[in-house]
Amino acid sequence: MASESSIEVGSQAPDFSLPGTGDKNYSLSQFRGTAVVLVFYPGDSTAVCTKQLCSYNDELSQFSNVGAQVLAISHQDMASHDKFAAKHNFKFPLLSDPDKQVLSDYGVVGFAGLPRRSVFVIDPNGVVKYLHRALVGVTFRPVKELIQAVADAQTGI
Repeated sequence: MASESSIEVGSQAPDFSLPGTGDKNYSLSQFRGTAVVLVFYPGDSTAVCTKQLCSYNDELSQFSNVGAQVLAISHQDMASHDKFAAKHNFKFPLLSDPDKQVLSDYGVVGFAGLPRRSVFVIDPNGVVKYLHRALVGVTFRPVKELIQAVADAQTGI
């Protein structure tokens, strides 16, 4: 059953605090002043998710060049995230939302309770400037599109 959310472009992004790789807790508010690319993905070590997160990791310098922090969230536990991150040497944190509260807050709980592949670009003031919630998560948003969304968010477009 899909959840609905009132979060759209122009909405204030809900804050959260979740455990993440590197034995740290992360909150959205700690990145205030920085653009955030918030990636929700269905599962660690699955084909499309691996391809997506490896693509973002391989192009991480492009995100850094536009002053953006990438955060990826799914419902798996930290043991799963730590193994997945170590295997692929991810340079951005994977956050665990086992209760699916943040997934629900962002309206990305999809079929069978799994996260819908979704991306939000949040500007330095915490406002959603871009979002894409996939209906079927067999593809993902390309780096070039996300970099443009971050650049637009940084300039107030």
